[in-house]
Amino acid sequence: MTLSEETFALQRAAHELMYLGMDGSPVYSDDLSRRNGEVYRLTTTLYNSGAEGSTTEEQANVCLALLMGYSASFIDHGEKQKHVQEILNRCWDILAVLPVSLLKLRLLTACYGEVFDDSLVDEGRVIIASWDSATLTSDQQEAIVEFQNVVDNPYPWEYIDE
Repeated sequence: MTLSEETFALQRAAHELMYLGMDGSPVYSDDLSRRNGEVYRLTTTLYNSGAEGSTTEEQANVCLALLMGYSASFIDHGEKQKHVQEILNRCWDILAVLPVSLLKLRLLTACYGEVFDDSLVDEGRVIIASWDSATLTSDQQEAIVEFQNVVDNPYPWEYIDE
């Protein structure tokens, strides 16, 4: 399997796990457990491979896949936060040179979901504003919804007193 295939497989599996049951279908514990284990396995395999990609886009996709994988999986053998921080450190350099694109919005969204830095939101909004709303692709529409969801609900697992 190529690096691109590996990163997209992890992105797809993590996305499916994150949105499991959102369509109203029932979520069965055995399916949730299996998917969670698979996402964790894919994440660990990609992380441990040390593969970073040769182009900026490949590097961004690897970081995005890893952040999505760690975010989606609830398995943690004590290494998750250290790995996430290492990935975020790579992201800052990549985001500085990554051109305005769907990939950049998705990576900004994943990074914001970890650090809640408003400058990432500002940059994401600039990207969205640069797109022609009449000709958005389904991928762009989905990325905008996901971006807005993370911005509106940055602490999904926390109860916040108002």
